[in-house]
Amino acid sequence: MTEEESHIESRMEGKDIYSPPEEFKEQANVNDPEIYKYAEENYEEFWADLAERLDWYEKWDEVLKWDPPHAEWFVNGKLNAAYNCVDRHVENGKGDKKALIWEGEPMDETKEYTFSELKDEVSKFANGLKELGVKKGDIVTFYLPMIPELAIGLLACARIGAPHSVVFGGFSPSALKERINDAESKFLVTADGYYRRGKVINMWENAEEALEGTSNVEKVIAVERIGRDDVEYEEGRDVVYEDLVKDQSKECEPEKMDAEDMLFLMYTSGTTGKPKGVVHTTGGYLTGTSATHNYVFDIKDDDIYWCTADIGWITGHSYIVYGPLANGTTTLMYEGAPDTPTKDRFWQIIEKYDVTKLYTAPTAIRLFMKWGREYPDKHDLSSLKVLGSVGEPINPKAWKWYHEVIGGGECPIVDTWWQTETGMMLITPLPGITDLKPGSATHPFPGLKADIYDAAGNSLEANQGGYLVIKRPWPSMLRTLYKEPERYVETYWSEYENDIYFAGDGARIDEDGYFWVVGRIDDVLNVAGHRLSTMEMESALVDHEAVAEAAVVGKPDEVKGQVPIAYVILESGREASDELASELRAHVGNIIGPIGKPAAVRFTRDLPKTRSGKIMRRILKKLEKGESAGDTSTLRNPDIVEEIREMVEE
Repeated sequence: MTEEESHIESRMEGKDIYSPPEEFKEQANVNDPEIYKYAEENYEEFWADLAERLDWYEKWDEVLKWDPPHAEWFVNGKLNAAYNCVDRHVENGKGDKKALIWEGEPMDETKEYTFSELKDEVSKFANGLKELGVKKGDIVTFYLPMIPELAIGLLACARIGAPHSVVFGGFSPSALKERINDAESKFLVTADGYYRRGKVINMWENAEEALEGTSNVEKVIAVERIGRDDVEYEEGRDVVYEDLVKDQSKECEPEKMDAEDMLFLMYTSGTTGKPKGVVHTTGGYLTGTSATHNYVFDIKDDDIYWCTADIGWITGHSYIVYGPLANGTTTLMYEGAPDTPTKDRFWQIIEKYDVTKLYTAPTAIRLFMKWGREYPDKHDLSSLKVLGSVGEPINPKAWKWYHEVIGGGECPIVDTWWQTETGMMLITPLPGITDLKPGSATHPFPGLKADIYDAAGNSLEANQGGYLVIKRPWPSMLRTLYKEPERYVETYWSEYENDIYFAGDGARIDEDGYFWVVGRIDDVLNVAGHRLSTMEMESALVDHEAVAEAAVVGKPDEVKGQVPIAYVILESGREASDELASELRAHVGNIIGPIGKPAAVRFTRDLPKTRSGKIMRRILKKLEKGESAGDTSTLRNPDIVEEIREMVEE
């Protein structure tokens, strides 16, 4: 054990549950545990109260119309998402408050927008879109880096009733083409390039390649992020963003949208390989995201809130743009990587802007652990009040490091479980009242009903692993899959009764009623009839002092069905050896049991990861099967794939 880990363990010895500081609880937005009882007994009234936090042109006739598996929320209510995110704050006297802070990867590039300024920019872009022929109901595709124009563009679309479809900027041209074609989008917003780890990424070429495979797109709006002079625009098709908006009016009347009108389309991976077009609507989505953002992050008027996700994913939609801005919160966007120009970039940004609420991913936290605490220790992080975790289960070791090193042992950690399809957090602590267990997402949000089922649909007892299900509709739930209503029912509502949402994640509930999510069902191995979570094996591996990061995948086995294979990145200064591999196998066996021992431990310098830092376990699975790794163009480190292949084939 390192000196740092010994220090953390000594502070936390014997502690399995962490209570929020008393001063925090006293000042929290939600500090009455009775909220759970009230929400359970008055579910529709509870959500109606939260919907009242928004401004509506016309109130709803009915809170919820539930015809399983189809839901309508705030039936016949009328509102506009952009108005709720910008205009109403200006009208309420907060026009001079900072709405959006943007930090470019080059450290000398920053932009700040007050709510008044953001309203002007949104209106100008909205008018520009209308000038190009965008009408209510038209889907506008965005393929942009993390720049202000992306947030502005989403709100501009919402303002005129044009659903947006954001394609992550790290996706390949073929992925962009597929999503444009499926959405039948006639409008694309992209950029000439952007910065990543000090390099210029030429995004325009990817967009051009995608456009060669589609006949839908009529207009392309080009944001000149890096000011390239070698981009050749196509006459009649391409429009430079700055030219489009510079002479537009700062006034644009928001469209009155029905609560059930589509706000956006977001594509997410499907088990068949064809992306699923998840449809989110306006009233329920905005109610759910704004309410959870307010409650879970204990939002105060002077907060500087930073979600480190990319807007190309649902986390960025819900908790960089819509949730925070609907709450009148100052939201921060960062374009670049956490190690550029140095490995303390995140901590430099927190100190620079006095960030109070931080929402990041366990992958990033494990990376910070590997780099060492000397980087955060260079900076004053005392402004932080709440720390969030999102995207995957967080192992207890990373949770404790985050709590102690970044939060100074004082900040509650809100470990949140939710999905692209859910739109908002569903299982999460409320930091003013929830006692925390490292590694557990704790409890369903007030009023929600979640459970763990076996394959036959039976509710399981404490500490029995099974399938996570949601047993009650929630406002921000997906309404359908775009152009695939049958697939919507089949994917999410056919595993059990048609009023039971099948999340596709494995989980268990402990004896105290805490939920422990173990990841996708694909990441739950069946080893000789035993269901084993790869997440739990990974947690056991990183519990060892020699291990910085780990990934576990299943390999087909004639006798056992599957056996776990562990990929391990060692801490700096540790050497790979057969003896250490045996020690790690035994360590996992001691924590999980002999059946959980990896069949093999493969030491590697890196793991295949997306540009957002997510480990691509599907590539490891394919390599273990002797199959092609498939498309690696979206990886930040495609070279590691061949190294791992050679290791597997030895």
